[in-house]
Amino acid sequence: MSRFKAVIFDLDGVITDTAHYHYLAWKELAESQGVHFDHEFNERLKGIDRMGSLDLILASAAHQRQYTPEEKLALADTKNKHYQELISTMSSKDLLPGAVEALDTVRRAGLRIGLASVSKNAFTVLERLGITDKFDYVVDAATIARGKPDPEIFLKAARELGVAPADCLGVEDAVAGVTAIKAAGMFALGIGHPFVLTEADVVITSLKEFNLAAY
Repeated sequence: MSRFKAVIFDLDGVITDTAHYHYLAWKELAESQGVHFDHEFNERLKGIDRMGSLDLILASAAHQRQYTPEEKLALADTKNKHYQELISTMSSKDLLPGAVEALDTVRRAGLRIGLASVSKNAFTVLERLGITDKFDYVVDAATIARGKPDPEIFLKAARELGVAPADCLGVEDAVAGVTAIKAAGMFALGIGHPFVLTEADVVITSLKEFNLAAY
């Protein structure tokens, strides 16, 4: 019997890996603005929402000019359209190992299941993966005012699931995401490396190691 009443998952890097698609789309956008973009730079964007990521990229532009809000929105839209083209080829084969099994384990335990992704394409990705029906509630990132590490998205998921934050297990692969889970007052399960996800209560390498009874 689990001590939790709900499990709230992140999407990218936990259930599926769209990081490569984001990387390609951001790289094209960054280089169009004269910014050198590599995998090291891409790591800085992990867990950050679209506009926050864009700000980091533009802050590295050599010309350091000021962009108007309209210009920023246009650049973000260009990146998103490219990303949407890339993810249109996704299918269930893009689910990470152990993802479906973890979701099914939570369901069999009678717990509620939520998704807290800052991606505004989360609904599309879930549909492409064929797992939309496995979630009781998916936060619409467009309704979130503050991205991770702010706890807003996890608190909203808990509220809509009808579960107190203290009764929730949050699952994240990004430092900003783990910080958000802890700030929300939830138990944090990290996916990755313990020396990176230092705030997490427990860290596993992937959902293949997911063991609800152990947390």
